[in-house]
Amino acid sequence: MYKTYHSVQDIDKILEKSKNIFFIGIGGVSMSSLAHISAEKGLNVKGSDRTMSPITQKLEEQNIEIFYEHKAENVKGCDAVVYTAAISEDNPELVYAKEHGIELIYRADYLGYIMSKYEYRVGVSGMHGKSTATSMTSHIFLNAKVNPTVILGAVMKELEGGTYRRGSEKYFIMEACEYCDSFLSFTPNIAVVLNIEMDHPDYFKDLEHIKDSFRKYISIADNGFAVVNWDDCNVRDISANYKGKLIKFGINSEDLDYKAVNISYENGKPCFDIIKGEKTLARINLSVTGEHNIMNALASTAVADICNIEAEDIKRGLESYSGADRRMEYKGKICGGKADLYEDYAHHPTEIKATLKGAKMLAKNDVWCVFQPHTYTRTAELFEDFAKSFSGVKPIFADIYAAREINTTGISSKHLADRIDGALYLDSFEKIADYLKENVAHDDMVIIMGAGDVNQICTLFGESENDKKVNA
Repeated sequence: MYKTYHSVQDIDKILEKSKNIFFIGIGGVSMSSLAHISAEKGLNVKGSDRTMSPITQKLEEQNIEIFYEHKAENVKGCDAVVYTAAISEDNPELVYAKEHGIELIYRADYLGYIMSKYEYRVGVSGMHGKSTATSMTSHIFLNAKVNPTVILGAVMKELEGGTYRRGSEKYFIMEACEYCDSFLSFTPNIAVVLNIEMDHPDYFKDLEHIKDSFRKYISIADNGFAVVNWDDCNVRDISANYKGKLIKFGINSEDLDYKAVNISYENGKPCFDIIKGEKTLARINLSVTGEHNIMNALASTAVADICNIEAEDIKRGLESYSGADRRMEYKGKICGGKADLYEDYAHHPTEIKATLKGAKMLAKNDVWCVFQPHTYTRTAELFEDFAKSFSGVKPIFADIYAAREINTTGISSKHLADRIDGALYLDSFEKIADYLKENVAHDDMVIIMGAGDVNQICTLFGESENDKKVNA
């Protein structure tokens, strides 16, 4: 893993003399956002990626040149190259840049640099829920018409099917990813921590390693605010020596700044009062399912309140929020109208349990969960937790999505299916779709779940049945 490190001041100096900037892996969610912003700031932007996608097509519509093969000559004439930790050291574009003295900027450092120019800088971190909480917060700010700049890890309808928008230089709201300690390059003065537990075993050695990273992350905002889930014991632990203003939210803890009480559910969707101190801020009726979204709403409320968004705007924003793409997203009717199809990005046991708990409250009949595990190391490290995550549903497992990994563990999806009573493993998306077509019953719910390419199954049920694109 190749990394160079630059401070905000370093990047300022680099960009003073750099007009031509190249992005290796420009089709990534975060990289594409940075490319768009760079072009809008007047820089000449080019980039490369392995395949064409809706993201790269959007970039090309902005007259950004994209090469669909990594070659050294692509970088000729560029003054600076932005790259991610996922780029291998033998990448020909990276090698050429190093050999020819072209400035190299690590993606996270560049994002931290852009973020640093804003007055209110919100970084939403946590092992799960980042995209949802970031998009929920962004939705509140957009509805309040305060023109935020937003960078997300998921597509959001309000961003015209994209993952970013450039607003004024007052509010910057972004998803702060912990993988490879990327979030330590960011510059939030409002640092949100949703939850902490073991994940990314290909990078983090153990839970203490993760907690140490989160301590460093909130310390970046020592002169600002840390908005933390006080119901999470690991979050409480890392907050112990925080020097800024600690803002605590939760449901079950004492001494909270923002708390949800009087919780009930209507068709799986939470209704609750948000209490700030001793005062009721608002009664909320969410349009998304699950207790985890109560916590996301509390975090979003705390951030909006810190940024002086009115309570009426917070309520209106929360109640009109309908979710980000691949977050319990309703895709339409399938199998002759018998079943409802949903798509979800959950790929950690805690996320799976939370999503399925909400789904079972919403479902009229059986819930089928088609799950594609994400990475061999995560599946092996959290195997027993995964095995306990599918209670009360009918699970079907697709092959593990390798992402950046080679299987050195010997783990497989069949191992998971064999471990769970009633579970099924099928070795192709086509077989999974065919099995569902033959076996779902009237009023069943089907959830296609995972962070890889399992969402391709949604296209295998036929356009005529699956063309209703609205969120539940």
